[in-house]
Amino acid sequence: MEQKILKLIGVKGTFKNDVVPMMNYSSANITTSGAGYVVSLYYMKFLTDVVNLPLAWAGLVTTVAVVWDAITDPLMGIITDRTRSKYGKHRRYILWGMPLLCLSFIMMWNGYGFDGRTEPVKTFLYFTFAYMLYKTAYTVIDIPHVAMLPELAPDYDLRIQYNSVGYIFNSFGMFPSFFLVSAVLGSFGFSTPQAGAQKPMLIAGLILAAVYGLSLFTTFKRVREKPSLDLKVDKFDFRFLMNEYRYVVKNKAFREYFFMSLCYNIATYFYTTTLIYYIEYVAKLPSYYTLFTTIAGVFEASSFPLNYALTIKFGKKKCGAIVTPLMIAGFAVCLFMNPTAENETSIIWKILLMATAVLYPFGKSGLGYVATNILPDISDVDELITGRRREGVIGTFNTFIKKTISGVMSSVVMFILGGFGLVVGDEVEKWEAANPGMMYQQSDSALLGVRICMTFAPIFFTLISLYLLHRFQMTKKEHTLIRAAVATKHKYGAVALDAEEIVVMEKISGQKYESTWLGKDNDSADAQTLELNENGEYQILVDIENEMKKIRNSKEGKRAQKQEQKTENDSIEAVKAAIDEE
Repeated sequence: MEQKILKLIGVKGTFKNDVVPMMNYSSANITTSGAGYVVSLYYMKFLTDVVNLPLAWAGLVTTVAVVWDAITDPLMGIITDRTRSKYGKHRRYILWGMPLLCLSFIMMWNGYGFDGRTEPVKTFLYFTFAYMLYKTAYTVIDIPHVAMLPELAPDYDLRIQYNSVGYIFNSFGMFPSFFLVSAVLGSFGFSTPQAGAQKPMLIAGLILAAVYGLSLFTTFKRVREKPSLDLKVDKFDFRFLMNEYRYVVKNKAFREYFFMSLCYNIATYFYTTTLIYYIEYVAKLPSYYTLFTTIAGVFEASSFPLNYALTIKFGKKKCGAIVTPLMIAGFAVCLFMNPTAENETSIIWKILLMATAVLYPFGKSGLGYVATNILPDISDVDELITGRRREGVIGTFNTFIKKTISGVMSSVVMFILGGFGLVVGDEVEKWEAANPGMMYQQSDSALLGVRICMTFAPIFFTLISLYLLHRFQMTKKEHTLIRAAVATKHKYGAVALDAEEIVVMEKISGQKYESTWLGKDNDSADAQTLELNENGEYQILVDIENEMKKIRNSKEGKRAQKQEQKTENDSIEAVKAAIDEE
């Protein structure tokens, strides 16, 4: 039974020795996925309908906070890469960020009586500060957590297994968070955030903050990372900083991954920001929002076994190419929704809406799964170029640009919707109060703006992302070659590659081989060729002496030495006792 379960979730080995460490690491995903999911679903509606900020002001809150987030990401990446600690480079930041995230999450859903109608500036400043604080805490936690994975799972397939377990924990974070907010709102008679929902949103924020704090503490307490006390770092100055990111931009594998992932994220930003307005004003089925989101979450979570199987059988690229067209189909279905007053009673429109809830998230998981699995491999290409492990810099440069754009996207979507005449907040409330039982009728122009943001724009960017995925160069074979060459260089100081292997290095890195760290200083007679195992695969060598030193310096290593010494002392005492007795 254990083996069947392990096969289902895509993990090789045993539950105790292999799955439990993955669960410990992925516990933080409950926070990073759950908090982000709740914010993406509810926060814009909370700002516009609960605290009455105009669309432009609400979009600006998100833009300022996300741009701030993008600025702090690179700084956090450099900090983690240069951290010397007995806990390792990354783990302690998860503990430090925990109370900050809990506090900020409570502040985000507590307006302290601010009202955007009467005090727009004060309301804007308060929620901008609260959102910036949340983004800062998220950065302190998420950047080290993501950067830790390549070290915990250096093998190509092992990373896929870690991400498979992480995918499950993402669901553990998203669904309970969503259901909890829905339950709290429902207990007060609300289906979505709207006027008068200040108290239930604050209660939900308090409960979620406690849950998220517990999940982060579990990861800090249970994950074991190699100590970094012997880490050597260069002098930090402006020139060093520029060089750090210049190497990232020169990395061809990173550029290919980055633009693919960026277009994918832009497509999802359009969709998620517009969804709640689409369901309310185009589909005219606002009471089905909770059911829609539930079905969408279930199908996104249930897609990971298929994604894992496709990735193992065909590789990371093929998985995205097979599954992602369903995402486009989900966008396209939205075109056929016809807003009429009979939608609440017509089964056809309900089925059509639920078809979107099935197709989009299932297809979205394809590119999402691919992007998650490719990012750790980019750090190995970077090591080929620089000779250093820089997971933090790689990850944060990536998020710096994407988060900046995501912040801008929130304003862009709100600007488009406002430009087409979408009406939200006070005007809708006043009209519906004057017309009990009737929903506000948006103009044809406003509905067109919603359709553009919900269908045409996301389809366009998803197609670009699929094209860029097709152009991505690195496969498992090439990745193994890179890791084997880097490990050999670290161990012997020089590595000898043949012409075909050099071509692979240049194709992946986008640079002349001799200009990379791997290609320099290989004229020594000690230069080693790469070894192959019995299956003809490149053998990744390990510097045994260095690894043993790290193990001896670790907590587990010291404990093992004490136990070994105790056993030896017990044996000596036993021999002495035997001699005395004789």
